[in-house]
Amino acid sequence: MKNVKYWLALAFMGQASYGFAQYEVDALRFSQTQPSGTARTLGIGGASSAVGADLSSLVTNPAGLGLYQRSEFSFTPGLGLGSTDSKAFGTTTSDSRNSLHVASLGAAFVNRRPDSDGSDWRNGTFAIGLNRLNDYNQRFRYRGTPGQNQDILQRFNDPKISVANADDQYINGFYNLDGLAYGAFLTNPFTVPGPNGSNVEVLGLAETFENTGQLQQEETVLTTGSQTQFDFGYGASYRDRLYLGGAIGIVSSRYNSTSVITASEAQPDGSTAFNSLNYREVLETRGSGINLRVGAIYRINDAVRVSAAVQTPTWMRLTESYSSSLSATFDRPLVVDGQSYTSRTATSSPGEFDYTLTTPFKATGGVAVVIGKYGFLSGDVEYLNYSKARLDNDNSNDLVGGTDYDFSASNDAVRSLYTSAVNLRVGGELRFDIFRVRAGYARYGDAYKQNDFDRTQNFFTGGVGLRQKNFFLDAAAVYGTSKRFYSPYTLSEAGATPVVNIEGSKYTTTVTAGFLF
Repeated sequence: MKNVKYWLALAFMGQASYGFAQYEVDALRFSQTQPSGTARTLGIGGASSAVGADLSSLVTNPAGLGLYQRSEFSFTPGLGLGSTDSKAFGTTTSDSRNSLHVASLGAAFVNRRPDSDGSDWRNGTFAIGLNRLNDYNQRFRYRGTPGQNQDILQRFNDPKISVANADDQYINGFYNLDGLAYGAFLTNPFTVPGPNGSNVEVLGLAETFENTGQLQQEETVLTTGSQTQFDFGYGASYRDRLYLGGAIGIVSSRYNSTSVITASEAQPDGSTAFNSLNYREVLETRGSGINLRVGAIYRINDAVRVSAAVQTPTWMRLTESYSSSLSATFDRPLVVDGQSYTSRTATSSPGEFDYTLTTPFKATGGVAVVIGKYGFLSGDVEYLNYSKARLDNDNSNDLVGGTDYDFSASNDAVRSLYTSAVNLRVGGELRFDIFRVRAGYARYGDAYKQNDFDRTQNFFTGGVGLRQKNFFLDAAAVYGTSKRFYSPYTLSEAGATPVVNIEGSKYTTTVTAGFLF
């Protein structure tokens, strides 16, 4: 494994939400999904498992491909408008992040047997498509005056967290938060009594910073990226009553996170050498994976259809790179080893690590009720168990050394933190001649065992459409809400760790243009 000591140090950095090397966070991030697909599917809340005849069937239930009557090509661009309200230190701060994306792109090729053909298999449809499963674009920030037992300088002065040998804090670059603080001259080593009469070396604030008053502290966290799945599948119709299908999905994941903490004295009085600091972390994760899904739809009568589909776990190979830096400025020069400093910057050594993730198995059931020529109602129930996600070493490069990181602790955390969840989607469509009106709702269940607060995601959707003989145009709007807590660092004193309450919302619009042939 590359930089083993570097990564082991990162595992104990004390980051609570964007905890780099806390791989259980990745396990959940890349296992969860959001409503996806064409504007037609998004308009009905994603409840398309039993509806079929849409490129979104590749993702939800490939049996729906068997309901196609004509070949088609469609393209779905989208625009996401996201906003956040963050509450910390008695202050609420708002921020926003917008993004353009391709929600869906693909084609379906239908081979319909003539009515004179005596075969029970009436038609088959081969389809290829690209669907966006996740959108990671978000920005939030908070600011305020933390209590003196909560600010980032107290993190550097926490003996239960900052236990370290100062001589080991530098190996081709400072490799964790304590090492960066030491490299920026904010901390010094101290020897304190340890267990059984031994002495333990800890890092604590240098004497010149011990009288620093309350800080004005703020942080901005920007995340970007997405998870996209390329599918190719086939669906067939048996007597126009039973529809069967299968699809293979190739998943591409890209996640970037940049966080910047700045702190300065709220009321400088010259009693300390501290002026300000800037702590920056950058995480980049890239990966690809593969899964398989199969499904069936049974048409009970002309009005009612029921569906079932299963998706195998997605096996993913991920590459993570990480870097960080800490800059400090001083009100009066510091003399270190005979040299005078008014500022100091320490940087981490670049780190890159390959590992694998297996996401949970997924099962989906659905029902659709067709109301003649007036439209339909549909509903889906989806089950998955997030505690079944598994992390492991990437042994594909064993010939050049491979990796030997022990993921036991991360997998134990996955089992203890996460649980099974049920996702519900309902929607419907009304038809007025060539026009369509749609509405829907989706509820994605909380993945955490401990429900100290509700992390359920809610999506409210609507849409309109136009159908012509060889052309269709659909538009959809999705409004989603979410809530979570975030801690920039942990402190050993009970109740001292700062907690940020983040309430996010995103409004996404998509337009699908399609051609029949």
